[in-house]
Amino acid sequence: MVEKKNVLFIISDQHRADHMSCAGNRILKTPNLDKFASEGVRFTNAFCTNPMCMPNRATLLTGLYPNIHGARSNGMILSKEIPTITQTLVNNGWYTAAFGKLHHQFNTAPYRTNDRSAESFHDWVFGKNENCPVRENFPIPYYGYQEVETVIGHGACLTGHYLDWLEERAPNLASKMKKRWKNIDNFFAVFCEHEIPVELYSTAYVVERTIAFLERHAEGKYGSKPFYVHCSFPDPHQSVWPPGDYLNMYKPEQVTLPNNFYDLKNLRQHPYLKEYINVMPGAMLRETNEEEALKFIALTYGTLALLDAGIGQVLASLAKLGYDNDTIVVYNSDHGDLMAEHGMLFKGPSAYMGVFHIPMIWRVPEITKKGTTDALMSSIDYPTTILSLLDIPKRKRPPDMQGFDMSNVLREPNNLKIQPRDCCLIENDEEVGPIYARLRHLITKNHKLTIYEGFHDYGDLFNWKADRDEIDNLWFKNEFKELRFQLTNLLLHECLKEQSHYPKRIAGT
Repeated sequence: MVEKKNVLFIISDQHRADHMSCAGNRILKTPNLDKFASEGVRFTNAFCTNPMCMPNRATLLTGLYPNIHGARSNGMILSKEIPTITQTLVNNGWYTAAFGKLHHQFNTAPYRTNDRSAESFHDWVFGKNENCPVRENFPIPYYGYQEVETVIGHGACLTGHYLDWLEERAPNLASKMKKRWKNIDNFFAVFCEHEIPVELYSTAYVVERTIAFLERHAEGKYGSKPFYVHCSFPDPHQSVWPPGDYLNMYKPEQVTLPNNFYDLKNLRQHPYLKEYINVMPGAMLRETNEEEALKFIALTYGTLALLDAGIGQVLASLAKLGYDNDTIVVYNSDHGDLMAEHGMLFKGPSAYMGVFHIPMIWRVPEITKKGTTDALMSSIDYPTTILSLLDIPKRKRPPDMQGFDMSNVLREPNNLKIQPRDCCLIENDEEVGPIYARLRHLITKNHKLTIYEGFHDYGDLFNWKADRDEIDNLWFKNEFKELRFQLTNLLLHECLKEQSHYPKRIAGT
């Protein structure tokens, strides 16, 4: 066995923290995630750093807040000048590989035709230009990954290396996939029907390619180098339509609407958010109805059941190949989904916990004690923690990483004296289509504060532990004036700590 620990980082897209049976969901069954959680530490208070795909995924790679690494909204390109933890690991003897979704560069059509992305939907499906950085021109290494087999998109609208894989096995299904791309609404839809069987669905692809790598590594194809594997599933992000028997595994009549489903009438009066409801109905803050919402929840559960089965296959392979005792395994998602809370689906500029609260499970050989912890943790803490657990000295890490080292929480999850955070800062800069919004959120163990750019006399303040439905805004209540001041002051100082220290000073004493 290798002396240095391996890492298997498993991530999904738009998976809420409460969509696991081990997190208290009474309908959805996730036996493999439950088993994994029982073997390690599950964080009950884990939050994203930004509730959108690109910004938070870039934070997981760099250890920087979005306004520092620059990919502060979807539709951008993460600069290759930004140091990454993957390149740090390569420099220190690890072999790095990624299978599934990455989303470090824009995927929809750019504003300028000369801008190119290695993760562009159009170029992967229709591009013929030799200058397109796709297929055989895909740039390797890619943000520190020495090997990449990617899935781009969601549900039944997918491309990347996965589409090539599908074309080899089922040309007719690949052809239908390409036809779906001719109408971008298929990608942004709530549902998108398809005929892809379970064994050819994207989950199967990510599982197959990840396991194939593990088997190659076990055969010695990478010498004695330890591995860092990014295993990334594009589900349960909409559009949803789980394959095979998973389609009807959960029925709309089996699921329930959230208690605050009918709060949309109040949200339409919200001084800030009312302007953004249905502005981009296929991507953010989409108004829904009872029938659609129940169907969406049921199909999301089916999609998650398949995801859970896929994760179980990967973990079983890891054990079969003898890697359990020297591999750190982490499960995480980039952000959540409103899932019909306040009458809306998806994500976007909002003040509500469904998009912020994410699953976070760690299993570290010889380190983690089994259990749960209510310690606050942010996505930005992952890079610092993983490099610490791998014994990478600070001088060899990317400079100015901003997260906390949560290693001691993993060692003593129930020790209230070992909880580095008293709050989590969440950025939210939307620059997608017609939406230009800037919000900042602060979450403590009991309260959540949201401040909106340009709105000096309004904010959202919830006691999210006592008011799970986030209906009672405490902002204007006299008895909470002092609390409002304290949290606003704390938010200010968190924002000050977050600010960039670049460019570095080059002269003076």
